[in-house]
Amino acid sequence: MAAYTAADVKALREKSGAGMMDCKKALEETNGDIEAAVDALRAKGLAAAQKKSSRTAAEGLVGVAVEGNRGVAVEVNSETDFVAKNEQFQDFVRKATQVAASQDSDDVEALKSAQYPGGGTVSDKLTDNVATIGENQQIRRMKTVSVSQGVVVPYVHNAVSENLGKIGVLVALESEASADVLEPLGKQLAMHIAAAFPQALNAEGLDPEVIERERAIAQEKAAESGKPENVQEKMVDGAIAKFAKENALLSQLFVMDNKTPVSEVVAKAGKDAGHDIVLKDYVRFQLGEGIEKKQEDFAAEVAATRGS
Repeated sequence: MAAYTAADVKALREKSGAGMMDCKKALEETNGDIEAAVDALRAKGLAAAQKKSSRTAAEGLVGVAVEGNRGVAVEVNSETDFVAKNEQFQDFVRKATQVAASQDSDDVEALKSAQYPGGGTVSDKLTDNVATIGENQQIRRMKTVSVSQGVVVPYVHNAVSENLGKIGVLVALESEASADVLEPLGKQLAMHIAAAFPQALNAEGLDPEVIERERAIAQEKAAESGKPENVQEKMVDGAIAKFAKENALLSQLFVMDNKTPVSEVVAKAGKDAGHDIVLKDYVRFQLGEGIEKKQEDFAAEVAATRGS
């Protein structure tokens, strides 16, 4: 019996962009391990290099808020998109994010224990929402950025309401330049971050496990080239350098012109303003990234109900 199902083949095709037979063969070779199959397809040049976080896998909303020189992004998940459109749910996410902006940590449990506007704790209000809306909801994560001098600029891509949407971004710019200079720059950088999905501020901040995974794929491709070992080593080093350049924010090409590295865009803005500007940190939360979402077959459910 095959170690994979038709659903696995479908999932692998959606993740890799490869053909059905190639996906079946990859799943056979990896004993049904979808992630390993993606790597195998990529090593053979058969898969599109798709970023995991581009696959929205849970419903709900991301909220962003700025309090002085500190900003926070909070993700609150729900079971369906219907709840994300509910005014009660949106009000909760907005107010919980505002509470988070006044906290001094990224601890979700501390946020849940904090006082909620109007009485009780954030956790109490969340429990009430679950009871009244009739659907499970969870505060999944939060992250803050801050500057000692400068601005934190919030941005929500395709906002469903003010500071609420499915992709929330914060940009922290450290500088003595005026807000009139920093805020437009921060907004453009935030739009870039929403579109380009950097994995870290710079190459040094990239996840070592991700780098090792990319190295393993590059080594397999190099080995299949049949070229001398020293040439293969250069091929691997070149592949890793290219990956780092494309996935570290400061070295990415600015989406507004697709030719200038983000670091140069920031440096030029500082030169024009007469004050150094440092892109200190950023946050990019995309709703549901990293969560595997159960696919419901409602037609099958209805049929099963009728037959029972």
